[in-house]
Amino acid sequence: MRGKTRSWWGWGNIEDAVAGPEREELSRRTAEMLPGADLAVHEAPPVESFGVGASRVQAPQALAPLVSQDVRDRLAHSHGQAFRDVVRALLGKLSDVPDLVVRPTSEADVVHVLDWCTDANIAVIPFGGGSSVVGGVEPRVGGGYSGVVSLDLTSMNHVLEVDSTSRAALVQAGVLGPHLEEQLRPQGYTLRFFPQSFEFSSLGGWLATRAGGHFATQLTHIDDLTESLRVVTPAGVIETRRVPGSGAGPSPDRLFLGSEGSLGVITQAWVRLQDRPRWRAGASVGFADYDAGVQAVRALSQSGLHPANCRLLDPMEALINAGSSTSVLVLGFESADHPVTAWMERALELCRDHGGVLPEPPRYTDTADQAARSGAADTWRSSFVRMPYRRDALAAQGMIVETFETACTWDRFDSLRAAVNAAAEDAMHQVGATGVVTCRFSHVYPDGPAPYFGIYAAGGWGKTVEQWDEIKAAVSEALIAGGATITHHHAVGRDHRPWYDQQRPDLFASALQAGKAALDPAGILNPGVVIDPLRNR
Repeated sequence: MRGKTRSWWGWGNIEDAVAGPEREELSRRTAEMLPGADLAVHEAPPVESFGVGASRVQAPQALAPLVSQDVRDRLAHSHGQAFRDVVRALLGKLSDVPDLVVRPTSEADVVHVLDWCTDANIAVIPFGGGSSVVGGVEPRVGGGYSGVVSLDLTSMNHVLEVDSTSRAALVQAGVLGPHLEEQLRPQGYTLRFFPQSFEFSSLGGWLATRAGGHFATQLTHIDDLTESLRVVTPAGVIETRRVPGSGAGPSPDRLFLGSEGSLGVITQAWVRLQDRPRWRAGASVGFADYDAGVQAVRALSQSGLHPANCRLLDPMEALINAGSSTSVLVLGFESADHPVTAWMERALELCRDHGGVLPEPPRYTDTADQAARSGAADTWRSSFVRMPYRRDALAAQGMIVETFETACTWDRFDSLRAAVNAAAEDAMHQVGATGVVTCRFSHVYPDGPAPYFGIYAAGGWGKTVEQWDEIKAAVSEALIAGGATITHHHAVGRDHRPWYDQQRPDLFASALQAGKAALDPAGILNPGVVIDPLRNR
């Protein structure tokens, strides 16, 4: 963002970090929730203290203008934005650092980089906004490579063409969310894809990780907004056919969506646009009985009303982030074509049928730039936007603050939630951390929800990464055992690989590995994510 400085070790901009009265209030509330927690503040060490060595590789002269060897730049590209990334940076323990950061400005540059790295046996980590929370951009590639390059695509950031007839746009993959919307706004369009990482994540990153966006129902994943892709692989360039839908065999788009840069580098995509919404409706619905709230959301998800927002906060999530003493459903509708009053009224009828109570009337607007939020919904959204910054602040005070998300069918949700809570609580006890588990629905479908769990625990400074790793392993085992997915929208990366390997069918893994061998025969692309390369070196 113009006029602000990105943090090299934590989330977002340095100027927006939690400080002053906000930090004092956050510490006070944390101390009330977890009495006895040691909340001493620890600062990030200077970059010079990491002892980053000189690059092991040297780029060809033709690529020299695109290359950075700056230590701060290399450190910023050595990790994502998970809790464990932030704490390791605070502790000065970023052991895997790329040799070079390369910023291509064209597809030809990407081809040149991949050709060079293939010949020189250099691992390549595609990098967008760096917001991965699963180790997806870490240069943790193991031995056998002569070096590691972080391929930062953010200089390829333009909307190249807009097809107003088909309402689609050709966009370069390195564009970050706000800049994409800036380019679409003058023509009255929006991608309408707003993940929590929106400000600091890229279109290519969304595509490569099958990210989840703004809509809680319908159009939930970037898959839904993808018309075609252009991908550079070490074996050549692939461009998929631009059609609204096709039954012609397995989809080539689906091969690269979610491949996390392990099969190729997405350089541009045709994406489906939407007219900017004008009419909105928003409401907060309270449920004294959380299970009744779950049933209300299931009814909404199966009603065909397709709310844009349908996020149920359990009592602990509602207390921490919305200031409510009961479960809260944050409900919203929007449209560029028509008022949404009737949809909201019917949705509220369904909520009342399950014991839902409105502390205040729903809010309606009919202006494109005016939100329809109030009460607990507005409080929760403000907390949602600030969550990553507050996570960093608490991580620097010895707290374990992290999330994990999944999806399951409705018939399994109750047992899954109980199993996850039990696994998390037992793991916290085993590692000596005192804390709480929260749950909200990030997305909902007719056949099941996407529960998004949070951990808030008092850890021990210097060992919180190890404590979290134990908790994460325990809940991951519970997710797989409970028939859920290891991730709904955070991707596989390196951190989810053990459980992704259990989730996917073995024969599919073999087919995927054969695909990697064809597209990336030298095995240089993001080794360790999704699938391991077959190495001949």
